[in-house]
Amino acid sequence: MKKNILAIIGSASSNSSNLKLVKKITKLTENEFDLVIYNDLKSLPHFDPELSTDNPPKIIVEFRNAIEKSDGIIICTPEYVFSIPSGLKNAIEWCIATTIFKDKPSGLITASGSGQKGHEELQLVMKTAMAKFTAQTTLLIQGIKGKFDEQDELTDIKTQDQLDDFINAFMNLV
Repeated sequence: MKKNILAIIGSASSNSSNLKLVKKITKLTENEFDLVIYNDLKSLPHFDPELSTDNPPKIIVEFRNAIEKSDGIIICTPEYVFSIPSGLKNAIEWCIATTIFKDKPSGLITASGSGQKGHEELQLVMKTAMAKFTAQTTLLIQGIKGKFDEQDELTDIKTQDQLDDFINAFMNLV
């Protein structure tokens, strides 16, 4: 039986390399996963702790439900200014009070120019949220833009091998 996976795209760009990467993962896992891509973090309202538990906006309830109903999540994000993008941090903040990430099998990908600091922060934030991930279900891909061709095909062999290893580890975690 296929597992339901929610892939959250951390980029606010409509032509994101992170989205291209998740579409590649979708193709590679189509027999194992029903993968739904959430690529609309910019539509979420700014985090408001006073609304978080008692009266969250409908769009936040829907986002939380998508996470809760999934068998696992993949977060694929660029690094912005040595950090995770504000839209991704905002989305995670909306979820902290609910503990919906607790023990949720998670794959954490940072695909960016450099990405090292953002990748470290993503892992720290998701560890704080009590998500379940391992070193093998995290992946840092540096120089992502140069790894796709004009047809959005992943052309870098090393990255493809790392992605295959990540997918296998994520499948085992889920």
